[in-house]
Amino acid sequence: MSDNYELDIKENQSGLAPQQAARDTGAGFTLSCNINGQEVSTEVPPARRLLSILREDLELTGTKRSCEIGRCGACMVLIDGRPVNSCLTMAYQCEGTEITTIEGLSEAGLHPVQRAFLEEGGFQCGYCTPGMVISVVALLEENPSPSQEEVEEALSGNICRCTGYGGILRAVNKAIESGVGR
Repeated sequence: MSDNYELDIKENQSGLAPQQAARDTGAGFTLSCNINGQEVSTEVPPARRLLSILREDLELTGTKRSCEIGRCGACMVLIDGRPVNSCLTMAYQCEGTEITTIEGLSEAGLHPVQRAFLEEGGFQCGYCTPGMVISVVALLEENPSPSQEEVEEALSGNICRCTGYGGILRAVNKAIESGVGR
């Protein structure tokens, strides 16, 4: 990634249906924020979703597209340290913020939460894993010693269709035991 992203988003470049392209490429504004430690400045429509900016414009595809209505957590990112569904977040809401995606957690190697997920089998297909990891990182930054109930509450916005959550909860407990967030 370069130090400064300069994107020129062209009308219907994404291959969208003409009606959606017209809506998504309307009058824009310059979004300036920090993504994964890099200053970003890009011209976008104010109502363009953060998920689309991350995946389509910046090619940060670790953040997953799934339900697109904020119910599954696959698109979770940190905005100013708080977990947020990027599928529900509009570009104008990101102005001046600091955004961390799953790629930003692992710039210097695996984050300890990612390592715990790997070691404890906290994934199967892996589709939900980035959102789960982001949610756990946010939880442990706020509360390094959460109760089981607080862990379950923090993960309540994330759905896993494969694991049955046993490996995920083991991974969270391992991250807590290793002192993540302290």
